[in-house]
Amino acid sequence: MSMRHIPRIVIAGTHSGCGKTTISRGLMQAFRKRGFCVQPFKVGPDFIDPSHHTAITGRISRNLDPFMMGEDGVKKTFLKASKGADIAIIEGVMGMYDGLDGSDTASTAHVMRILRAPAILVVDVRGMSRSAHAVVTGFQAFDRDSDIKGVIFNRVGSPRHRAMIGSDLPLPAFGFIPRDTGLSVESRHLGLKMAFEVSDTSPPLDLIGESCDIEAILVAAESAPPLPEEVFSDQYPKERVRIGIAQDAAFCFYYQDNLDALRSAGAALVPFSPCTDPLPEADAYYFGGGYPELHARALSSSPCRAMLKTAADRGVPVYGECGGLLYLAESVTVEGCEFPMTGVLPGNAEMTGRIQALGYSAGVFTSGPRLSVPGTSIRGHEFHYSTFYPSPDARFSVRLNRGKGISEGQDGLFSHETIGVYTHSYFTARFAAAMVEAALRCRKS
Repeated sequence: MSMRHIPRIVIAGTHSGCGKTTISRGLMQAFRKRGFCVQPFKVGPDFIDPSHHTAITGRISRNLDPFMMGEDGVKKTFLKASKGADIAIIEGVMGMYDGLDGSDTASTAHVMRILRAPAILVVDVRGMSRSAHAVVTGFQAFDRDSDIKGVIFNRVGSPRHRAMIGSDLPLPAFGFIPRDTGLSVESRHLGLKMAFEVSDTSPPLDLIGESCDIEAILVAAESAPPLPEEVFSDQYPKERVRIGIAQDAAFCFYYQDNLDALRSAGAALVPFSPCTDPLPEADAYYFGGGYPELHARALSSSPCRAMLKTAADRGVPVYGECGGLLYLAESVTVEGCEFPMTGVLPGNAEMTGRIQALGYSAGVFTSGPRLSVPGTSIRGHEFHYSTFYPSPDARFSVRLNRGKGISEGQDGLFSHETIGVYTHSYFTARFAAAMVEAALRCRKS
């Protein structure tokens, strides 16, 4: 078996909010400015951080999530996406050892072991000096199989603060990042703003490159062992159907692997904006998650709304998840104002002031439209601040054994050939093929 050497480094953290995203973005920019081709990744089901990675590196950031993808899926996505890159930078999730239900599963450390990737530990040193060494020593000793090469100390208050931390280090220091409010990205209820919503952050991020030992980080990345090579085709099969993909400020949460799975099943993807565009000619439609509540007025007045209802009533397959589910409802209420939506699915949605679901979900398709092949598994993630009120006679196509769904573990509200789910699902090849086959049957009917 042939092997391939891919320099790679994981940016792990002690906890959420320690600065992983900022430092990952800064290092991606630093290597990019030095002429490296950087392939970015994000551990976990996050949509927002990858948008920033992609904007900086010019290469699509991929999610690495063992719960949704399986260990083999993580390896496959990593190897395929890293082709042609000089270095892979992998942003971790939460604390380094934080996984599913308090376990190691789907943690940053889990992905490190799958990919045999070394890590840099990010430590927020606000309010501590020598105690930071105890934190580093504890993370290093907790799991000796985790290869932590060095530390980046974040939010250092002063030169004196740095000097106090910098003596008797248990691991090499790869950087001391001074406290700087200009490094932060504005947030809202689902996390940071998407990359396309913020102005140029390059000048503030230069501080990361200037404050880190880029050469030492490169040596650490190059220490990663070779991985078994796999041969991947760059060619997609002949296009059999057209699937419209809602892509704008309202619908911007998509796993790139899902889009690739549809292409691999024979779909040509047709992007459009439900906020401004008429519905394009297609054999099926896919509405991902995002922020329809921020664009409810535009969505309610767009020509796409009535056109989608007509298409769905005619039996054209439609799949909507989370924000897409809200768009398929009869209405969505935002801060007391009710906005008409497409009315494809029987029920109404309302934005709430607090989180309604957060965590992994899993289940199976049990019945419903043609794209819901009974027995097909569904795995993904829920994260929303809305509640959906289905009509009393609502029918569901998904039964979850993990997660909340729309109502008491039921997800996949359906009508005609339309399905709406709260689950941000990671497509299996079987589901992608089912969507393409449903679209093909619609084309022929």
